Amino acid sequence: MNHETAMRRAIRLSIEKMEAGEGGPFGAVIVKDGEIIAEGWNRVTSTNDPTAHAEMEAIRAACRRLGSHSLEGATIYTSCEPCPMCFAAIYWARLDAVHYGNDHKAAGAIGFDDEFLYLELAVPMEQRRVRFTCTLPDEAKEGFDRWMAKADKVAY
Repeated sequence: MNHETAMRRAIRLSIEKMEAGEGGPFGAVIVKDGEIIAEGWNRVTSTNDPTAHAEMEAIRAACRRLGSHSLEGATIYTSCEPCPMCFAAIYWARLDAVHYGNDHKAAGAIGFDDEFLYLELAVPMEQRRVRFTCTLPDEAKEGFDRWMAKADKVAY
């Protein structure tokens, strides 16, 4: 499967599912070994789940299909440049490459928070719109200590 075919499927999903009332105009497909192994589309408003972005949905479906948390060797095609949440999930999933259609500035221009979120990441933590407070770090460290000592952990 070539890049254009996969990208056209992601774009088609973004339009079809948006018009069907599933959510915003975002679609994604994941390709591995020349085959689409998963599809996703924005379902934020239809599921009341702010994490139900097209990329997240496609990553979840691909991981379920492969029975693995790693998508090494796979490529994601998405109708829009991933937001910071999806960007991070792409790295966590170990995808090899990302192809996107619209960029985050275009998403911002039609009312989505992508541009704001990219800018917010550069703001010092104490000046961000949402307050972040480190609370009970010494107690929280116990979980990390136990993880380090866990003999049967699955590293990721």
